[in-house]
Amino acid sequence: MSGADARFDPSTLTHGGIDLTGVRALVAGLGISGLAAAGALLDRGATVTVVDGADTPAQRERAGSLPGARILCGPTAAGELPEGPAPDLVVTSPGWRPDNPLLVAAAAVGTPVWGEVELAWRLRPATGAAPWLTLTGTNGKTTTVGMLEAMLTAAGRRAVAAGNIGTPLLDAVLAEDPYDVIAVELSSFQLHWASSLSPLAAACLNIADDHTDWHGSAAAYAADKGRVYERAQVACVHNVQDPATEDLVRRADVVEGCRAVGITLGTPAVSMLGVVDDVLCDRAFVEQRDTSAAELATLRDVRLAGGGTLARHNIANALAAAALARAYGVPCTAVRDGLRGFVPGGHRIATVAEADGVRWVDDSKATNPHAADASLGAFDSVVWIAGGLAKGARFDDLVAAHAGRLRAVVLIGRDRRSLAESLARHASDIPVVDLDLTETGPTAVMDRVVRVAGDLARPGDTVLLAPACASMDMFDSYAHRGDAFAAAVRRLLGGDGIRDVGRGGGRATKG
Repeated sequence: MSGADARFDPSTLTHGGIDLTGVRALVAGLGISGLAAAGALLDRGATVTVVDGADTPAQRERAGSLPGARILCGPTAAGELPEGPAPDLVVTSPGWRPDNPLLVAAAAVGTPVWGEVELAWRLRPATGAAPWLTLTGTNGKTTTVGMLEAMLTAAGRRAVAAGNIGTPLLDAVLAEDPYDVIAVELSSFQLHWASSLSPLAAACLNIADDHTDWHGSAAAYAADKGRVYERAQVACVHNVQDPATEDLVRRADVVEGCRAVGITLGTPAVSMLGVVDDVLCDRAFVEQRDTSAAELATLRDVRLAGGGTLARHNIANALAAAALARAYGVPCTAVRDGLRGFVPGGHRIATVAEADGVRWVDDSKATNPHAADASLGAFDSVVWIAGGLAKGARFDDLVAAHAGRLRAVVLIGRDRRSLAESLARHASDIPVVDLDLTETGPTAVMDRVVRVAGDLARPGDTVLLAPACASMDMFDSYAHRGDAFAAAVRRLLGGDGIRDVGRGGGRATKG
């Protein structure tokens, strides 16, 4: 088909062997997903233009990996459609907001706008494609999809965790050695641009206000999360402790025969997975679920998977992963073995060091109040390091819930004022150090933060980096922020009297 002869019909793009010769494709963003999308389109004969709002050496280096593509960088390029005929297809990176003028202009002229996830779904092989087990939620996605991958692998399946976790879905879908099944982590941004996914099973872990600056409202954010359930085939997994997730299941248009499956931290009812004494049980994917349940694992198995932290959210994560794995047909023993062998990623309630009775903990992954709530709840007395990009979040409930465990607070980042106001309202007797370091380099920032926090801490305290905010105002990523914190702690303590405990967590308190 020639893009000059007829408008591109997106319904024709349904399997990996499609010929896109002559199709004009525009890719928005030169990040990981943008590079993957542009490469896949070029391989299929499309004429590809890539635009990005930044014009840096790193951007130009990435562009060099796309021979044959037209590259346009800079603020102007990212704000309007390029001159010439309208593109037949736009593939946007997840960070681009729906109100971006370029995306709005594309939709106005009838050009379909997809995300890399939608493109990956359309490029799956026509036959024998690996089923997707999709997962979203405000918090816990990466840990849960990692647990799921471990369970699938323990069952002897060739599996990969892909999507928002870092491995582009296009790479997973188009791998030369095909996968049996793909564990797919999806952000609300990615789901917003996905319109035809039909996962074998899907789960939403939880819903809390986040990214309202991107979505425009909490309702719009939740609605995009709910898209994970659309066209699900076997099971829609929801969290009984978070009724909003079950509401999203009720609203979803699913394949006939698809069941709602709940996860609960209590005793499971029929069609649920839950906990009885210290055993994780399945009453959803067993033949006699009206009268019996299958043992999946013990809490001890989850404790090991969580690096020593037996926290309520880790149990819920394990149950959600198990539900998706069981929907695919994984046996109970593989659920147990997967949990036992799972190694969590870094920057998740990871103890960096202990010295002079003070524990230093990196939970840089806590990029919103909901995640910080779980982190703060794991410790009794905290010097809290917080702040960054709030993404429209509010902090009153978080501060009010944990004021009693705060020794002191160190605030950093662009939106620290909002946190300071919440602390003034709900924890006015707590010492707060407001550090205006937004123009300082990452190393100097964390050296100063760690020195101040160390001066405030007393034996028995935990110095906790759980920012409740995103990192990109001062750091490249939450991982960069966590690494900078750990390095600064080691510089401060100098190794004298430190007990380096590596990955691990704090003592979880009840509730």
